[in-house]
Amino acid sequence: MSLPATVIRRDVREISAYPVPESEGYLKLDAMENPYSLPDDLQKKLALHLSQVALNRYPRPAYTALKAKIREKLGIPHGYDVVVGNGSDELIAMLSLACAHQDRVAKVLAPAPTFVMYAVSARFAGMEYVSVPLKADFSLDMPAMLDAVKVHQPSILYLAYPNNPTGNLFSKEDMLTLVKAMENCGIVISDEAYQPFAQTTLMEHLPEYPNLVVMRTVSKLGLAGVRLGYMSASAGLLAEFDKVRPPYNVNVLTEAAVIFALEHLDVFDGQAAVIRAERERVAALLAGIEGITVRPSAANFLLFRLNDANSVFEKLLAKKVLIRNVGKMHILLDNYLRLTIGTPDENDQFLSILRTCLS
Repeated sequence: MSLPATVIRRDVREISAYPVPESEGYLKLDAMENPYSLPDDLQKKLALHLSQVALNRYPRPAYTALKAKIREKLGIPHGYDVVVGNGSDELIAMLSLACAHQDRVAKVLAPAPTFVMYAVSARFAGMEYVSVPLKADFSLDMPAMLDAVKVHQPSILYLAYPNNPTGNLFSKEDMLTLVKAMENCGIVISDEAYQPFAQTTLMEHLPEYPNLVVMRTVSKLGLAGVRLGYMSASAGLLAEFDKVRPPYNVNVLTEAAVIFALEHLDVFDGQAAVIRAERERVAALLAGIEGITVRPSAANFLLFRLNDANSVFEKLLAKKVLIRNVGKMHILLDNYLRLTIGTPDENDQFLSILRTCLS
């Protein structure tokens, strides 16, 4: 006997699960991961550190030591705290839960294209998602954004800084203008997942704007496997977000690994510097290939346009090269592919195979 179809929500039944392609045996340059592991000596120290974690105990629910280390090492303004989550995805879900209303349909606003989980999380929480297309150069259409704020009065406005999947930084002046415009209706999230590569932030503006939230993750820094996100805002906002945070949402191994990693932040900062240099090198080499247009990027990936991107993407797949075909995400991304910056050797392999596919 099967359950009736109505047991599962219609909108859930009508979508697919978040797609994560198989990557075993591929040159994997699709997921914006740091390609570098820890040096051997730090791997051994980390193994010893993790071996001493009490796996039989739940995490300490306040995460006092973890949050103190984040405040110390990651530029949180004096007097400000953080809320931690199982990656940025959980933080986004928490924001939706906290801002969805029972007596009315709250709205979430974001430019388009941008990170897909903003829309997914909003809709699962019963919120209305409103998007405003970026301009052709992927900058914010400020008249349209300000008009959308005025008309829709959104509870949440997401601004990815730099934006994913386009890689560019929005004007900080434009972002702060939107924060001010949202003061009487909702909060603005500066999603700074790629901050190690952009090296710019709105974090210092938190004391000026009580409706500003800065959200980050350690995934792009080089700890994607441990799944740890954090966000900072005024004490009043953090207290409300913490009410919808699941208890024990960050496991003890993640907590221990992140505390250890932040004690060696210079290693990860060094890796980020290498990736930034490789980003510029690869961008110049890509731009030198006839028919390819490379977009400016402040992240650890490059967006580039070429004729018949779908065909080139399939040829790369056939040669066991995995990048991201973003053309179906939005009309502005037609014929665009997205490449994660890997090691110099991986990047050279990719460029050689790409030239073969284009010849």
